[in-house]
Amino acid sequence: MASGIWLFLLVLLLSKKLVRAFDVVVIGGGHAGTEASAAAARSGAHTALITPSLSNLGVCSCNPSFGGIGKGTMLREIDALDGLCGRIVDKAGVQFRVLNTKKGPAVWGPRAQIDRTLYMKEMKEEILNTESLKVLESKVADIVTKRDETNPQQIVTGVRLESGELIGCKKVVITTGTFLGGEIHIGLDVFPSGRMGEAATTALSSSLKAAGFKLGRLKTGTPPRLDRKSIDFSVMEEQQGDEPPSPFSYLHDAVAVKDQLSCYSTHTNQASHAIIKANLSKSIHIRESVQGPRYCPSLESKVIRFADKDRHIIWLEPEGFETDVIYPNGVSMTVPADAQETMLRTVVGLENVTMLQPGYGVEYDYVDPRNLRTTLETKLISGLYLAGQVNGTTGYEEAAGQGIVAGLNAGLASQNKEEMTLSRSDGYIGIMIDDLVTKGVSEPYRMFTSRSEYRMSARADNADLRLTAKGRAAGIVGDKRWDHFSNTLSDMRELQTLLESTKLSTPAWMAQGFQLHQDSKRKSAFELLRLKGATIDAFCTLVPQITNFSAATKKRVAIEAVYAPYVEQQRKAIGVFERDEQLMLPTDLDYNSIFGLSTEEKRILCLVRPESVGMARRCEGMTPAGALRLLQFVRGNSEKERKQALFETTTAAKEQYASL
Repeated sequence: MASGIWLFLLVLLLSKKLVRAFDVVVIGGGHAGTEASAAAARSGAHTALITPSLSNLGVCSCNPSFGGIGKGTMLREIDALDGLCGRIVDKAGVQFRVLNTKKGPAVWGPRAQIDRTLYMKEMKEEILNTESLKVLESKVADIVTKRDETNPQQIVTGVRLESGELIGCKKVVITTGTFLGGEIHIGLDVFPSGRMGEAATTALSSSLKAAGFKLGRLKTGTPPRLDRKSIDFSVMEEQQGDEPPSPFSYLHDAVAVKDQLSCYSTHTNQASHAIIKANLSKSIHIRESVQGPRYCPSLESKVIRFADKDRHIIWLEPEGFETDVIYPNGVSMTVPADAQETMLRTVVGLENVTMLQPGYGVEYDYVDPRNLRTTLETKLISGLYLAGQVNGTTGYEEAAGQGIVAGLNAGLASQNKEEMTLSRSDGYIGIMIDDLVTKGVSEPYRMFTSRSEYRMSARADNADLRLTAKGRAAGIVGDKRWDHFSNTLSDMRELQTLLESTKLSTPAWMAQGFQLHQDSKRKSAFELLRLKGATIDAFCTLVPQITNFSAATKKRVAIEAVYAPYVEQQRKAIGVFERDEQLMLPTDLDYNSIFGLSTEEKRILCLVRPESVGMARRCEGMTPAGALRLLQFVRGNSEKERKQALFETTTAAKEQYASL
């Protein structure tokens, strides 16, 4: 098949219609596109990234931040596969925090505010210096395909630029974000655009429709931008970064920033909400025919859906070191610009605010991701891959995660190498892709820890243990990262072995100052790390070699020790879940009585009334953790019913014999 494609390209070249040829062409230079092109190039494929503007490589269209609950773990998984964004965030960050630290490491959410300009600068430098990767400034109008004599399926042979130039290639990755048929909404004004000041991509939408893809429409939004000099921060609550800040990349021991910038919080009020309500009829974006993000709703949606709430939080986030632009996270809105400014001035601290740019909504085309394989290659056209918001997701991290998978598989396939897929047990990227290709989307897809049934073992701290060796085997992890990972793994194993081999009786441990329940079992130092307040350094007297290890290694081994028994329990629970997935559900089951299900899950289950646990698991909005809880409830009830029936039968038999 490959020889046929190159013969076709040779014919085009001889006809002077083809100027250049590559193994892989990536369309779009956002978060999905940069990761996809770099991953394809790392696999050894001769790669081209086609973008309308070289200066916008890696641009952050919305919030100036990366990571968070679930998303931070995904970012570390990208880094574990030798991706870009984790390293770039460490260079461009202005504030670093780990969210959810009051809970266990399984749900920690590393997050960073970034300097937009610095992030783009560092990403551009990274892309332009990536071996086997060339950047072309242009726009793609069409995907060029042909049909193989032995296979009726269409096969990618290249792309046609709007200039008419043909670029030959074996594989194409589309990462057009919100630009595919994009239009911006401010009030009742509508104009074609994928991002403020940049034209939409329309020809490609027509090309995909003509090829037979099912397209839908989704929407998102961004808040207005404010002038720092016009804000009174003294009446707001300050939020500082962690000290010391935790890097995203496993390659880094520290981040670049020395003096972190602060964020501030304030709230909307009833006067704010009254202005929004009065202008709802003047916003075309809030119509219900197109779905927006449920978990990051616009202010209009909050006012409508949560009418009982008197206020909503606003986080004022700096957009960089050398700019006065402030991003008000939490007030994405699309009412007319004058109404936006009036509303902002009702907020404490923003009474005299200057609005630099109004908030706006974006509506765009997406392709039903059920058209995809787990490699993110389309089922309709061989050699065509999709990644990012074009698949119905939202967020930089979700886009980047898809980008690295699509790019590496396009690169590997272009060289006739074995593809690499990520399963649900591999991590959050695998969970996201499984959700997309099996469930599709009815709203923009966002990652949360609750989507994972493996979150005890798939944590932000151990992404390299889960994925780096897998990436190395596929040929996309470079020598520098592999050497660093190998040294890290060796140190962790050595320390864990030392702790596991240090075993004492309970009285002996108690003599050392550890509080244990009396039993006859000898316990290791590794096991004792599960005691509340226990630290590795507490064992230095017994194991003096501990002092030879870095603080990072000790911290990671301590987390592994704490989670070891829970990981094993979780594996067993998941095995049971998979065996019983076909368990039938009663049609009259009272889902509202099931403890542990979220309000949204109860609503969905009451609406759909699934016939089985398997069907419930696949309901849009149903999390794997929720499905597992449902299974436990039904199995528990079945056991209760069995015991009750046995009791009633036995009682009836006793009564019968007593009357003889």
